[in-house]
Amino acid sequence: MLAFNEKSHMNVGHKIYVYVVKKKGVGGINKRYKTNEVAKIIGIHPNTVRMYEDLGLISKPMRKENGYRNFTNLHIQQLKLARTAFQIEVLQNGLRKKAVSIVKLSAQCEFDKAIKYTEEYILAVEKEISNANEAVEIAKELLQGSTQGNSHSLKRKEVSDLLEITMDTLRNWEMNGLLKVKRKENGYRMYSDEDIRKLKIIRSLKCANYSLSAILRMMNEVDKDLEVDISAVLNTPHQNEDIISVCDRLIVSLGSARENGIGMKSILFNMKNKYANPLL
Repeated sequence: MLAFNEKSHMNVGHKIYVYVVKKKGVGGINKRYKTNEVAKIIGIHPNTVRMYEDLGLISKPMRKENGYRNFTNLHIQQLKLARTAFQIEVLQNGLRKKAVSIVKLSAQCEFDKAIKYTEEYILAVEKEISNANEAVEIAKELLQGSTQGNSHSLKRKEVSDLLEITMDTLRNWEMNGLLKVKRKENGYRMYSDEDIRKLKIIRSLKCANYSLSAILRMMNEVDKDLEVDISAVLNTPHQNEDIISVCDRLIVSLGSARENGIGMKSILFNMKNKYANPLL
């Protein structure tokens, strides 16, 4: 049962926000914390708490007469949201930017808008998961299917138009070893049906946000063994690869991002239920 409502003021930028704290029982949820106490609760360094404040990722806390910051449970929830949002280090197609926007909206106490953005974020992640899985299936179908006769012998411009990718993209893929195209006696590249099928695989995987190194690894493995588990090749980094290659584990990362998105939405609803929409 709600005991009473207490109005508090919080600085956000140059504006003063008024939010309503719904307080329950003894001690309630309107407890005050020092910077080091907040850091201990969240499991981060006190300087990280200050950095989040400086970056606008949490609301600016009120200060005591001695100048010390005076944090509330709202700040605890905002920090939990931020830590959840930023847990996945590499996100594709602007997902990281979306996550930052959600956290900043929370810092401004714009809970409804933050929830809306989070729902869009989750949908975007699910779309990327679908794209990644589809790319794997396309690769299996194209590489493990029956060999077709060669009915095409296309120039680069014709292939560019057919696949709706730029000629610069084609050049880049070839320079990175993704495809080796035969040349005619006059030096012009001519793309066969097999080349086009491989380009469709590469295009699908690139659209699914696999890196060129991951695609090259898959293509090399497939050339060795048509029965290779393509999904495993794409999502298993070699021991000697760096963090960028590790993050080629896109399906796994996106699955974690989706779970985090659901967690973010739960945190935001919790904040909305405890703190009313801010008034300018």
